[in-house]
Amino acid sequence: MFSDMKKKEVLIVEDELIIALMLEQMTVQLNHKVVDKVVTGRAAIDRALALCPDVILMDIRLQDNIDGIEAVEKIHEHIDSSIIYITGNTDQRLKDRIQKTSYVDFLAKPINKSQLENAFDLVSQKVLQE
Repeated sequence: MFSDMKKKEVLIVEDELIIALMLEQMTVQLNHKVVDKVVTGRAAIDRALALCPDVILMDIRLQDNIDGIEAVEKIHEHIDSSIIYITGNTDQRLKDRIQKTSYVDFLAKPINKSQLENAFDLVSQKVLQE
C-alpha cells in the first residue's frame, strides 16, 4: 500500500451533511487534510480554483444546476486535481458521462474507510507515474 505517501489536501463536494462528515472523518483518519466541504457545483468550482486541492471527493448529484461531472470538467480547464467520484447513482448513462472526464476512482455509496484508502492509494500511484 501507498498509505505512507505525502499528506493530501482534500476538497469534499457532497450535499448530504452526514455523508460529508463521514468522508471528512475517514479522510482525516487516513492522515489527509480536508481543506473545505461544499454542497453545490458552483461552490466546488470556486473553492477548487481558489484552493487547488490535491484530491477532490466529488459527489455527482449536488444542490444546484451544476452536477459533479460538469463541475469536474470546468475545474479541469484550470487545474489538475485528482478526482474520486462518490455517488449513489450507478446507471450506465452516468458512467458514460464520467468516462469522458479524467478521474482516479469511482466509488458507489455507501463507502467505507478501506475503499477510500484504496482510492487515495490510486491517487498516490498516479502521482508517482507522472
